[in-house]
Amino acid sequence: MASKQTLVLVAAALAVAFLPALAAATEHWVGDDKGWTLGFNYSAWAETKQFKVGDTLVFKYSEPSHTVVEVSGADFKTCSKPENSKVLTTGQDQVTLSEAGRRWFVCSVGAHCQNGMKVRIDVLAAEEAAGGPSAMPPPPSSPAAKVQARLAQAVLAVTAVIAAVLAF
Repeated sequence: MASKQTLVLVAAALAVAFLPALAAATEHWVGDDKGWTLGFNYSAWAETKQFKVGDTLVFKYSEPSHTVVEVSGADFKTCSKPENSKVLTTGQDQVTLSEAGRRWFVCSVGAHCQNGMKVRIDVLAAEEAAGGPSAMPPPPSSPAAKVQARLAQAVLAVTAVIAAVLAF
C-alpha cells in the first residue's frame, strides 16, 4: 500500500510541476530565426504554428527598415494602411493575442507588403487550443514547443502507469 501512495505522490508532484508549463502562453517570434524581413514566406510559417489566446507575437527586425501594422482582412489583401493605424517601429514589437479570431499584420514601408512581408494568423480560443473539436495542433516547431510536447507525453505516460497500478 505504501508504494501505491508513493507513486500517487510522485505523479501528483510531476503534474503540479509540469502542467503550468503546458498551459503557459507561447511567445512566437514571427519568422523564427529569420525575423520580420523581406524574402520570407510568412504564410507557410504561420501554417506551422498554433496561436492561442494569451500568446504573444514578437516581430524582430532592423529599424527603421521595417514596421508592423495590424490591418483588416481587406487592407491585408490590398496592402493598404488605414490613416489612423498604429505603426509599430521598435524592431522588437510585441503583440499579445487577447481574443480568438483572425489577425492580419503588414509592413508599411514602401512595397514591402506587396513583396510578401505580411502575415495572417488564426488565434484559437483556449478550449480549441486544448484539443477541442476544431483544434488540430501542428507539429512542434520551436525547441520550447518540442520540450512542452515531450513533457505532455511524459505526464500522460506517468498518469497511465498510475492508473494501471491503482487498478490492481
